[in-house]
Amino acid sequence: MSDEINLQKTVLHAAHVALGARMVPFGGYDMPVQYREGVLAEHRWTRESAGAFDVSHMGPSFLSLISRTGDADKDHAAVAAVIEPLICGDIAGLKPGQIRYTLLLNDEGGMVDDLMIARPFEPQHQGGLYIVVNAGTKDGDFAMIAAAAAGRARLERADDRALVAVQGPQAAQAFAVMVPDAAGLTFMTHRRLDWQGHELVVARSGYTGEDGFEVLVPAAAAARFWDQLLADERVKPVGLGARDSLRLEAGLPLYGHDADETVSPVEAALTFAISKRRRLAGDFPGASRILAELEDGPDHVRVGLRVLEGAPAREGADIADEAGEVIGRVTSGGPSPSLGYPIAMGFVPPELSGLGSRLKVIVRGKAAAAEVVPLPFVAHRYVRKV
Repeated sequence: MSDEINLQKTVLHAAHVALGARMVPFGGYDMPVQYREGVLAEHRWTRESAGAFDVSHMGPSFLSLISRTGDADKDHAAVAAVIEPLICGDIAGLKPGQIRYTLLLNDEGGMVDDLMIARPFEPQHQGGLYIVVNAGTKDGDFAMIAAAAAGRARLERADDRALVAVQGPQAAQAFAVMVPDAAGLTFMTHRRLDWQGHELVVARSGYTGEDGFEVLVPAAAAARFWDQLLADERVKPVGLGARDSLRLEAGLPLYGHDADETVSPVEAALTFAISKRRRLAGDFPGASRILAELEDGPDHVRVGLRVLEGAPAREGADIADEAGEVIGRVTSGGPSPSLGYPIAMGFVPPELSGLGSRLKVIVRGKAAAAEVVPLPFVAHRYVRKV
């Protein structure tokens, strides 16, 4: 009971309750896991049309230089130098308006968090960065970033605002009715755009594998923004339950499940997040371990699994080889509404990670056949720059 009393509420909490959402604790917040139509319907609606998600529990923030020269490139290089010692991404190389997915690392090469870092598009905001971290780790992440920035830059938390995602094949058309200039964005770019006199931070990105946007909205305008978004018949509210099944189908790791402080980017199959310049310089935390794993291979690696029989394999289920010897574990799993069969992600030795490898998952004490398949399970539909 005390935990429920201490749960934080997003600025859209009352709107979810009014819509009949089932609320659950998540990341220290009271969050909607589903609405009246249920997880399956919400999942399918997002794949077919557009789903609206409240992700205000996440950690949006702004990092800004204390002193700026007025030279856009010099100021960007200076603020990039503040954050780069903590991560493996090339932030200095970002173009105005570009977003990069990267990883906050510890000295042992484990992942403290995964995060998005964006360079502002607007000339007056050069020397700043827009950073979004995960809900469950945000206090620690913000403390690390603030410590690294001391005396050079200020970190402004923005998690008192609303962060709303709209995702799906109809998301761009629906959102463009509200914010026409958003239509010009492509995947992993962002802008500050106006909506009814309020400044929004609009990123063309998301966590479902679908096209869409994540929008930071001032708290005072959040309820009105949410209501107008849902007034479009193409858009329905979607809770955390469908958000999880959508990201699983998209093959996207969930921090705290498919990644943690013991898991390296190589093991998690996230080597694309180690930018070429940083890899060549070896100037990121845990570089000795990570570069060795890139050269020699890790002890285990994240793979996608199709469960060929029986019930879905959930997080924590053992993975065995064909002889029945346990060789790994499932970190995310469940039924795929889009595909009609159970899927999972988990860690196995590299020699058993090849596509088509036959394995077993142990569900309720029984071994069920499984096969290593490509990730993502469902193809991404991002709108990229031509």
